[in-house]
Amino acid sequence: MKHVIALDVGGTGMKAALVGAEGELLYEARRETGRERGPEAVVEGILAFAAELRGYGIEHYGEPASAAGVAIPGVVDAEKGVAVFAANLGWENVPLRDLLTERLGGLPVALGHDVRTGGYAEGRLGAGRDADRFLFLALGTGIAGAIGIDGVIEPGAHGGAGEIGHVVVRPGGVPCGCGQRGCLERLASASAVTAAWSAATGDPRATAADCSRAVDAGDPRALAVWEEAVEALADGLLTAITLLDPRTLIIGGGLAEAGDTLFVPLRAAVASRITFQQLPSIVPATLKDTAGCLGAALLAWDLLDTEVRA
Repeated sequence: MKHVIALDVGGTGMKAALVGAEGELLYEARRETGRERGPEAVVEGILAFAAELRGYGIEHYGEPASAAGVAIPGVVDAEKGVAVFAANLGWENVPLRDLLTERLGGLPVALGHDVRTGGYAEGRLGAGRDADRFLFLALGTGIAGAIGIDGVIEPGAHGGAGEIGHVVVRPGGVPCGCGQRGCLERLASASAVTAAWSAATGDPRATAADCSRAVDAGDPRALAVWEEAVEALADGLLTAITLLDPRTLIIGGGLAEAGDTLFVPLRAAVASRITFQQLPSIVPATLKDTAGCLGAALLAWDLLDTEVRA
């Protein structure tokens, strides 16, 4: 049975799957990334995991995978197959595609940015499948996005399109790791809400999910933290709407798990800012934590289609 290997590499864990031609998840597995052992160990862990998946496919489906797709965090040169920079993995200019191709016996490999790969899956298989223009945002440790146009993710001239988390929404505000101040992800990501709620409660174990529950309970401290995040997110989305004119805004990541606690005030805040722009639909992502693997699988199948056409 024809299938591809899909790997979604995160800062702490890896999700993997064997995926059929219709997007069906045939087999799923998880491993720790092992970044505490250093960047070389992380690379070796990825290669070994991929080889294990190839072996599983041969044993259970009678043939090796036809291709592999890998989603990784950081700056990716998909054309060259190089992980240019990934701070949380300690990587710089890692030729991951070539390393995987060699380990997997010449298998063709596609490489993609994790959020844009997940956004690709949401656009093809999830919440954006009926939208010709969409913007996908992941509200997690940071905030990143994917711009979808007619079923294709726009990478930008240098592979950096969609980095809405580094749109400045509060000039002169909180310093950001990117070197700017007042970036959207420093105010409206899950980690930003976690930090703000922890400070408000004095509890270092407090999380964004705890804040969401406190909002539902009417806690005024939580309401203040939540409102600040929603207002900042609405300002960032207005910039995106003005520039991109998307038909659909898809919101995923940890903060989106708050459901209506996030989406009801966010839709109202965005609508209140609209003047000449057209208000898009604002919807939750539907693929949850399978988006990265499904997107990586789509990259692999697309690579095979390209080779067939060539």
